[in-house]
Amino acid sequence: MSLYDKYILPKFLNCACGSKPITYQRKKVVPLSEGNVLEVGIGSGLNLPYYDHSKVDQIWGLDPSEELSVMAKETAKEEGLEINFISCGAEEIPLPDNHFDSVLITYTMCTIPEVIRANIEIKRVLKDGGKLIFCEHGVAPDENIVKWQSRINPIWGKIAGGCNINRNIPQIIEESGFKIEQMEEMYLPSTPKIAGYNYWGFAVGN
Repeated sequence: MSLYDKYILPKFLNCACGSKPITYQRKKVVPLSEGNVLEVGIGSGLNLPYYDHSKVDQIWGLDPSEELSVMAKETAKEEGLEINFISCGAEEIPLPDNHFDSVLITYTMCTIPEVIRANIEIKRVLKDGGKLIFCEHGVAPDENIVKWQSRINPIWGKIAGGCNINRNIPQIIEESGFKIEQMEEMYLPSTPKIAGYNYWGFAVGN
């Protein structure tokens, strides 16, 4: 691991993913989580302040970054939350089938190397009728913006820890075996359009 990845990238991601428009999006989706919850890509714990404690029984947090997990553990303490942390990627989730009522994933499908494989794993650990709650940035609807996304994406990924700004989030979710039940989409205000087109809602397994 490079010095950038270990010391600079975690702070950069925490700052970038904690902007006001993104935080506003988190406030929309995180409270939808209920029961036994798995948060995929818990990162530095930016979602933790927005869980509805009255609806959640238990939270598991999965992330491959030990540096970000240290930050998340501090936030969990501040919020009075007991989190079961798992240090690994989402392509192989070391948990049983039909285990969770909700899986929350925010600003993470952009970065997972084998994202469809990961979503299939998410579907496996979800109970029948369980919800995949998502909020992600991805490919824009405007042709000119898409061209710029394609041009910048290779450089962006190197700076932002493998993040892709041009993934088709609805298509990825559906190709993974989910049916999107509810979804909204828009450009986030005060955010560059190449990285600011957001999709959020929830899906269930087909």
